[in-house]
Amino acid sequence: MGSTEFRTIHGHQVAYRTAGNPDDPVVVLIHGMAGSSRTWRDCMDTLADGHYVVAPDLLGHGRSDKPAGDYSLGNHASLVRDFLINVGVERATIVGQSLGGGVAMQFAYQYPEVCERLTLVNSGGLGRDVNLLLRLLSLPGAELVLPIAVPGFVRDRGNEVSRWMHRNGIRPPRVAEMWQAYASLAEPATRTAFLRTLRSVVDPGGQSVSARDRLYLAAAVPTLIVWGDADPIIPVHHGTEAHEAMPGSRLEVFEGVGHFPHVEVPDLFAATLLDFLRTTEPAFIDADHRRRLLVGDDVA
Repeated sequence: MGSTEFRTIHGHQVAYRTAGNPDDPVVVLIHGMAGSSRTWRDCMDTLADGHYVVAPDLLGHGRSDKPAGDYSLGNHASLVRDFLINVGVERATIVGQSLGGGVAMQFAYQYPEVCERLTLVNSGGLGRDVNLLLRLLSLPGAELVLPIAVPGFVRDRGNEVSRWMHRNGIRPPRVAEMWQAYASLAEPATRTAFLRTLRSVVDPGGQSVSARDRLYLAAAVPTLIVWGDADPIIPVHHGTEAHEAMPGSRLEVFEGVGHFPHVEVPDLFAATLLDFLRTTEPAFIDADHRRRLLVGDDVA
């Protein structure tokens, strides 16, 4: 996995990582809420075997800028599109985990001509259910609670423990990934961006944004759905139901795996994604094809 690079998009710094040859087919990896491109570190080099892998930090996340503004799925998708233009990518396979799955689906809906394939990893936007803590954090007043719940000294002490564990070969991947997300919220700008992002997709009743009524539009795009059956954040039945609603999609459920398959079982995740890439042909959805999908004409 390459070092972090930066591009300026609409006056904002966007951080990203790459791996592989820019002349190869492109795979774009979109991380989840309170995450960053770092989450893909254990599988990027493997995925770069025959592919150019690009992983941006969404605005409000990682080392990208955290402006006051719009953190909706639509705006994230627009930013990813503009970023890809900036780095010279015309078409790509779009992979999204958790919030990133919602962004990936929104991207495929807004810019179908760019999306060759779609991969959803424990994705948001496929049903109402979501972890209780996220529902509670969507309530008014959460901005007053988070600074107390995530004080800087706790983050610093936790980072020391995390480094000690890493030096001694102790690395529980699911815990480590959750800790990274938690620790990032010690920074005020990141907390503000996190809450704006969260409230754009979650309310006290659960997930407030759903792509289920538009999944039929993805029928012409090869789609892989990956889920851990022990996910405590978004239940696995969201994946199975999405698979049933998307004829031709491929579903892979990893036993005993939680919300971060790419971190918990990176070799299995990479092998599954690479097999999907090898065994499917990239889609090309032009304006006429899109029109026929929307009006219900035969597109076979």
